[in-house]
Amino acid sequence: MRRRRHTSVAIVFESHSASVDNGRWVASGWLDSPLSQLGRRQARELGQRYADVEIAAVFASDLARAADTARIAFGARGLPLFLDWRLRECDYGDLAGVPAAQVEQERRRHVYEPFPRGESYGQVVERVRGFLRDVAPRFVERRIVVVGHSATKWALDHLLEGTPLPELVDRSFAWRPGWEYAYAVDA
Repeated sequence: MRRRRHTSVAIVFESHSASVDNGRWVASGWLDSPLSQLGRRQARELGQRYADVEIAAVFASDLARAADTARIAFGARGLPLFLDWRLRECDYGDLAGVPAAQVEQERRRHVYEPFPRGESYGQVVERVRGFLRDVAPRFVERRIVVVGHSATKWALDHLLEGTPLPELVDRSFAWRPGWEYAYAVDA
């Protein structure tokens, strides 16, 4: 009987840079808010932080604020860059475009129950789980960067660190430069 060998993929998560909606304290969800001038500067700084770091590929949400962050940060390096809808923010449905404080008050109710005409955070977790299953085996023992949103980060925390989803959505998203994860892959 062949013995399974566990190896891993290093995943670095980076939040998208500041968008126009972020500056107005609006919850975008799946709305396509562009990067602000500050966001463009933050994206350039992101690229500088990783200038000397070996990266196999960059994956980003297909929403403009994440896709543009990845392009600005990593485009000049010639790295493979893939946009994947499964890395999107939670779909707030009817609450997309409302003040962020309103969505924050509603988040706990939508851990497993979808936002009206949207999705739940549990559904985000399943999207990200599918992404990991599809992508990780191609990058064993290598590092990839994922550029996404708060819901993307919470899904990674839940899936890779075991943090309960209700606990995650109760927290405010605290930005920092990069979070590192190891995703085990059976070889």
